[in-house]
Amino acid sequence: MSETYDNRVTFAETLIELAATDERIVAVVNDSVGSSNMGGFKAAYPDRLINVGIAEQNMVGVGAGLAATGLIPFVCAAGPFLSGRATEQIKADVAYSQHNVILCAMSPGMAYGELGPTHHSVEDLSWMRALPGLDLIVPADRLQTRRAIEALVAQPRPTYMRVGRTKVPDVTTETDGWERGRFAVAREGSDVTLIGLGTTVSRTLAAADLLAEDGISARVLNAGWISPLDREAIVAAATETRAIVVAEEANIAGGLGAAVAQQVAMLGVTTRVVPLGLDHFAPTGSTEWLLEHFGLTPDNIAATAKAQL
Repeated sequence: MSETYDNRVTFAETLIELAATDERIVAVVNDSVGSSNMGGFKAAYPDRLINVGIAEQNMVGVGAGLAATGLIPFVCAAGPFLSGRATEQIKADVAYSQHNVILCAMSPGMAYGELGPTHHSVEDLSWMRALPGLDLIVPADRLQTRRAIEALVAQPRPTYMRVGRTKVPDVTTETDGWERGRFAVAREGSDVTLIGLGTTVSRTLAAADLLAEDGISARVLNAGWISPLDREAIVAAATETRAIVVAEEANIAGGLGAAVAQQVAMLGVTTRVVPLGLDHFAPTGSTEWLLEHFGLTPDNIAATAKAQL
C-alpha cells in the first residue's frame, strides 16, 4: 500500500520556507495554531502570525486589510468555520473587493469524522463556487500543495484553497503541470472519464485500475482547479468518452459534479454525468467509514462507471 501524507504538513513547511525570503507572507488564524499546523510558522516568525481568536468574520476582514497594504495573508481556519461563518466577509472583503487574500480551509470534507456535520466542510465548494472573482483550488497531494502555495506567493489572487487533513498518497509527479484553471490528466482513457479532487483523486485512479481489469479504458482527471473551471477538459471528456463520473468529498448540490453537468448540458450531447458525493447530512463515524458510506471508494466509483456503459 502506498505511503500517505497529511497535506497540512507540506503546507506549513512550504510557507515557512518561502517566508524566509519574502517578508510579505503573513498568517492569520482563529485560535487554530495547532489544528492549522502553524506552530512551526509561529515559532519562526512570531511577529508575522496574527491570532484573532474565535472570530472568523473578523479574521477575514483582518486578512483583507493586510492584503490592502501589499502583504500576502494566508488566512487559516477549519474549513466549516471559515466558509460557513465568514461567507459574507469572503464575498464582500475578498471576492468583490479583489483583495489578494489566500483563504486556507484546513481539514476540509469529512476530515473531522466523528465530530459530525457541524465540523464537516462539505458545502464549501458550492458556496465558494458561486462567488465571482474568487479562485477555488483543491490540491490532491504534497506536490500540488507546494506548487499551489508557490504560485500564490508569486502571483497572489483572491483564493479559497482546501488544505487536506485526511492522509493521501502522492498522485502527481514533477512533470505534471499546475496551471490556473486547468485539470491535470492523471491517466488517459477513451471509454469513461473519472474526475476526482483532493482526497478522491487516488480513489479514482484505483477505480481506473479496476475498470482496466474488465477491459474498460478510464480517463482520470485531477480537478485541482474548480474556479476557473476547465471547460476544455470537460468538453473533451463529454465528446471523447461515453460517460463522466465525478467523485467529490462534498455536497453534490452545486459542487463540482453540478458544474460539470452544466457544461455538458450546454453542449447538447447525450453523455451522462453522475456525481458521487453527499446528498444528506453525515451519520456519526470515522472519516474512512464516511467515505465508504457515501460511495467514495474505488469499488463503487468503478461500479458506477460500468453501470453508465
